[in-house]
Amino acid sequence: MKEHSNERVVKVVGIDLAKRSFHVYGVDERGQRVIRKTFTRARLREFMAHLPACAVAMEACGSAHYWARLFRTDGHEVRLIAPQFVKPFVKSNKNDAVDAQAICEAAQRPTMRFVAVKTVEQ
Repeated sequence: MKEHSNERVVKVVGIDLAKRSFHVYGVDERGQRVIRKTFTRARLREFMAHLPACAVAMEACGSAHYWARLFRTDGHEVRLIAPQFVKPFVKSNKNDAVDAQAICEAAQRPTMRFVAVKTVEQ
């Protein structure tokens, strides 16, 4: 499967942030999976810089604010979600890939509450 194609435009991406590897799960406007990949820190930055603008969701943690600011400079709409609001969307045994999918799903809920991205000064 291609990372992304012109026929299946990525609408929402969920990213599980970790120390060394970053799991990415993305869906199109129909909710069909179009991305499921693992990246290193440098490769994630490169991938997101080339991905057409879309909604990008992550659990709100210390490093999420750093990544959110970077992804915004690429034109993405960033949504940070408190971990307790992601947990109900985990469908199987918890791991980073499953977490990325749950983050993506949670971000698509119309009633989801998002956390504001902190500035560098904050």
